[in-house]
Amino acid sequence: MKISRRIFLKNAAGSLVAAYSLTGGAARAQSVTPITVALTWIANVEYAGLWIALDRGYFREEGFDVKYVPGGPNAPAPLVTVAAGKAEIGYANWFPFLDAVGKGNDFALIGHTFPVSPLGILSLAAKPIRKPADLVGAKILAQGPTERTAVEAALALNNLPKNVQFVPAGFSPEPLLSKQGDGYTAFVTNQAIALEGMGLARDRDFFFVSFDELGYHTYASGLFTSRQMLQKERARVVAFMRALTRGWLENEKDPGLAPKLVLAKYGVDLGLNPKQQMRQNEVQLALTKNPRAPQKRILELDRDSLSGPMYAAARATGRTSLPPVEQIADFGVMEEVYRTLRR
Repeated sequence: MKISRRIFLKNAAGSLVAAYSLTGGAARAQSVTPITVALTWIANVEYAGLWIALDRGYFREEGFDVKYVPGGPNAPAPLVTVAAGKAEIGYANWFPFLDAVGKGNDFALIGHTFPVSPLGILSLAAKPIRKPADLVGAKILAQGPTERTAVEAALALNNLPKNVQFVPAGFSPEPLLSKQGDGYTAFVTNQAIALEGMGLARDRDFFFVSFDELGYHTYASGLFTSRQMLQKERARVVAFMRALTRGWLENEKDPGLAPKLVLAKYGVDLGLNPKQQMRQNEVQLALTKNPRAPQKRILELDRDSLSGPMYAAARATGRTSLPPVEQIADFGVMEEVYRTLRR
């Protein structure tokens, strides 16, 4: 889930490489141990549960002095940061995680924030794209290879011809509004909100269909650690995830809290838009629910979703050498969290 890169580079350059301590002097005086988490993006409301857990002292209760390493275009990927031993826990999206494991990194997925990816396609009312067949013959404004791959994989998964024209695009939906294409690859938590801010109404003036709805299933903001960390310090991993889970459960109760924390503290220097952050948090709450496994609780992995539709999506992108799902994911961490969670 990304804000405009232009806005980011203007307001947040130079803030990406430092690790930030999030506990006060009183907390450090207690018996706490440091733990570092690496983010994929800047300190915005995408990490709502993290900010709430920090602000409410949930991590301190578990004995942690939490630091975080912000992400962004000029920052190392969390997969690199964790592999280098500079963070114990990191965030990663599905395909970068799979690729890192394929290169020999002994990582384990322990949870995912959004079992439904926010990536999809925006279109206008004159020619809406709402189902896979609508992609055939369409002109799609796409930012890069990741987005083009998603379109082609969605067609392949639906046994449709890869008859689509790609037009290079940036991170603003303006080319779609000027009708340079039929569809525009976008995030429901970013560009769709931008159109709402222009006074356009969703499902009337414009349409958004997620790739998940098009049959291409991936997650966003997964949490991972090393197998070594899990084997040697499993209790710490569970404790971290327990505090984080409490933060996300609080976010469900009060969606207005995390945007306030981001704007006042964690992302105070990033020039974030208050209305956008509030709307992003409202929208992303729906993405924390897995429509293929509604019984699963927040952050909890689903074995069938990973080994079924998500592995199918990986194969559709040409990733064929996939290990057994138990080799790359630990389903017991979140089970332990919910067994020991204090409400």
